[in-house]
Amino acid sequence: MNTSHRDDTPVLITEAEPSMDDQQALRRRRYAWMMASRIPCLVGAVVVFQVWQLWWLALIIVAISIPLPWMAVLIANDRPVRKSEDVNRFRRSHRSIESPNHQVIEGT
Repeated sequence: MNTSHRDDTPVLITEAEPSMDDQQALRRRRYAWMMASRIPCLVGAVVVFQVWQLWWLALIIVAISIPLPWMAVLIANDRPVRKSEDVNRFRRSHRSIESPNHQVIEGT
């Protein structure tokens, strides 16, 4: 009976990034969220100005919402960050069949 611990996670055979379709879908979602967050900022600025008459706070909220489209474009066009994962890579066992030392025969 073999009592050694065996890692059943899949072995990583490539360092390929997510597909272009997956990357584009993620970028679209980020862009949509950032652009959608601009609407509540503008509505909040109007409410603050109309209800509490705090023009300076309304101006700050509007100022925060001004660079959002620019930031949304930059973030949506940026490539995804590479993940630093602890992956299961193939490692040759010391008990492998093939010997690490190979005899080289040179011909003349």
